[in-house]
Amino acid sequence: MLLYLTLKVRPCVARPFSVVVAIDFGTTSSGYAFSFTKDPETIHMMRRWEDGDPGVTNQKSPTCLLLTPDLRFHSFGFAARDSYHDLDPEEARHWLYFDKFKMKIHSTSDLTMETELESVSGRRVRAIEVFAYALRFFREHALKEVKDQSSSMLEGNEVRWVITVPAVWRQPAKQFMREAAYLAGLVTPDSPEQLLIALEPEAASIYCRKLRLYQVIDLSQRPVINGLDVDGPICLSAREQLRRARHSRTFLVESGTGELWSEMQTGDRYIVADCGGGTVDLTVHQIEQPQGTLKELYKVSGGPYGAVGVDLAFEAMLCQIFGADFIESFKAKRPAAWVDLTIAFEARKRTAAPGRANSLNISLPFSFIDFYKRDRGQSVETALRKSKMNFIKWSSQGMLRLSAEAMNELFQPTINNIIKHVENLMQKEEVKDVRFLFLVGGFAESPMLQRAAQNALGSNCRIIIPHDVGLTILKGAVLFGLDPTVVRVRRCPLTYGVGVLNRFVEGRHPRDKLLIKDGREWCTDILDHFVSVDQSVALGEVVRRSYTPARMGQRKIIINIYCSDTDDITYITDPGVRKCGAITLDLLESGAVAASAGDNDKGPAFERREIRTTMQFGDTEIKVTAVDVATGRLVWASIDFLSN
Repeated sequence: MLLYLTLKVRPCVARPFSVVVAIDFGTTSSGYAFSFTKDPETIHMMRRWEDGDPGVTNQKSPTCLLLTPDLRFHSFGFAARDSYHDLDPEEARHWLYFDKFKMKIHSTSDLTMETELESVSGRRVRAIEVFAYALRFFREHALKEVKDQSSSMLEGNEVRWVITVPAVWRQPAKQFMREAAYLAGLVTPDSPEQLLIALEPEAASIYCRKLRLYQVIDLSQRPVINGLDVDGPICLSAREQLRRARHSRTFLVESGTGELWSEMQTGDRYIVADCGGGTVDLTVHQIEQPQGTLKELYKVSGGPYGAVGVDLAFEAMLCQIFGADFIESFKAKRPAAWVDLTIAFEARKRTAAPGRANSLNISLPFSFIDFYKRDRGQSVETALRKSKMNFIKWSSQGMLRLSAEAMNELFQPTINNIIKHVENLMQKEEVKDVRFLFLVGGFAESPMLQRAAQNALGSNCRIIIPHDVGLTILKGAVLFGLDPTVVRVRRCPLTYGVGVLNRFVEGRHPRDKLLIKDGREWCTDILDHFVSVDQSVALGEVVRRSYTPARMGQRKIIINIYCSDTDDITYITDPGVRKCGAITLDLLESGAVAASAGDNDKGPAFERREIRTTMQFGDTEIKVTAVDVATGRLVWASIDFLSN
């Protein structure tokens, strides 16, 4: 096996796509937007084809999906939720309703194509099928709308698709979304370049660099009286802008960089915190003038600190009051009513604000009140009184009355995790002296999070919130699809490499690694580093290795890939090193086997046959290509992170 490393920058060659369609696949809400390449400064938001929740304005749909008892697709979004609500309780137990199912991909350590999702009613189905149903739904709606606005007929290969994922997702989860897109018919495996995976905070950063001053709220300029925020002219203006934006479906973006960047000098740094439903992702960027490209300064970080954490805290509170066994029983036997209760809480959660004096009322479904009395032989009011939770009262109108203290208790654990993570990031040498912190994502709309961020971090940097904060990632994903080269340098989230043999050196290598082959002493299990954690890798930069088939007529070469969170590793057996994927080189497809067989009579010629493999780590996904050096033919190469 020949091993060597070459780094080289290659220019990106863009395909002539006519339109870019981006799908922001969120934990709590999802949507799409598109832009025609002939008019890249205009972004069209998805059409509102269904009603939303009263009191909640959102241009996206809830990430809910409903399958029939025989596992056929029924509906997505508000339609799925409303249809499930209207089912008879007994009938609903046979249907499959999925809500916030994206979190499963983040929390599953051994993700494969066979990983299953559990519906609200307890029935299970392959996760890849659920995600494919959702993506197919968006594909059909988006293409119909694009065709309605296009003056010419569009072919399937003229559409470039972009799907957003959290930056903290690892390669298996990114590959999973790509496989779901193939299954949904967005693109085919033969045209992988037609689909881009966009990292959510990176997409937000791409859009934020286009912002004008009137399109943002600067929390440092928010008026404060007696320690409490008040709605001064800046906030009223921002809310009016937000209201107008939500009733518009077309957005114009700057052709260059926006006014906000005129205050930044070469070398200035900023953080984008994507506070979504399931995760919080942080990326640190530097804008490069005058070209306006971006450079990542520190590896992406984050965790499961999204708004769902507040929902889980509410559920834990209900378990404390009514008993965990009762809540589980109610969810299983009255699943549609449980969904109603979560919707009621979601609407109230969005209105929670610091300094609010009056209580928030959350309606309990009648079936909850009735089911509890039948199951426990006492009223909901009695259970509340016995729980001794003084900050939660019972209203005779069938509502839980949560005091400001109660809402604060629900929000604080999640918000504290976010603030702590940002503070820890700011201590890193590469991140010190940041000028701006951009809060984006749906959870960034929360006044509770905004206040906490300003109080804890406002003395270190200016905290900026775009007006259309919930759509920032979606717009940025469209811009990324129009120009995938905008992020010029990224940081590797992990160390990647393969296990190799090196000459054994007495005294340096442990004896248990000694392998004697053909009279020579070799050291096994040495990790050959491709890239190291937090290493800067430019877009188009490649790592090259050469491999030789072990025997004549060999059809495939399979090379296991290992990864680690640290760089201080020598062997693939070191603590923290794990097998994470495999590269497959198909010699039969490329004709390399036939070529080798033809060299049989030459003896050593076969042994010297070289398959040169090229890997790219500077993109949002790891990519691999290969060529047979002797013939110049391409070798079919793939990299798989889902078959472990």
